[in-house]
Amino acid sequence: MRQLAFLTSAQPFADLALLLLRLFVGLFLIWGVMNSVGSSERMTEFVNFLKDHGFPAPQLLASISIYLQLAMGVAFVLGLFTRWAGLLCAIHFGIALALDHAGGMRGIFPNGCLVFIGLYLGTHGAGRFSIDAALRANELPRMSSGVRLKK
Repeated sequence: MRQLAFLTSAQPFADLALLLLRLFVGLFLIWGVMNSVGSSERMTEFVNFLKDHGFPAPQLLASISIYLQLAMGVAFVLGLFTRWAGLLCAIHFGIALALDHAGGMRGIFPNGCLVFIGLYLGTHGAGRFSIDAALRANELPRMSSGVRLKK
């Protein structure tokens, strides 16, 4: 009964779920910036957005932002340097969240999700199906049990 209540039988699929999360988020990040990478018009729109929000050196920051998102997406898809990519993702989209919070909860939800997904990947790593695992970058074992409360 306990196994059914806590779905412990789902645990063997954790690395597959993590792979699917990485692929989905990574491909989303890549897709989201491809039009800016290939279009000076879209890049100019982003530069103007940064100017309007008072950022210094908007041309430089726009380029850094676009190529950082592209690099994070590739890192997530490959499962390479996933912890670094996750932490950079959390910081990057945390800034975006602070910048643009129009539209209430629906407006902030995408950036908020990317902050927390970034934190998760930054602290948990890429999982078994990754280049990180092949390079033995996930050496610290994850706890397989839940939190134990003192009696």
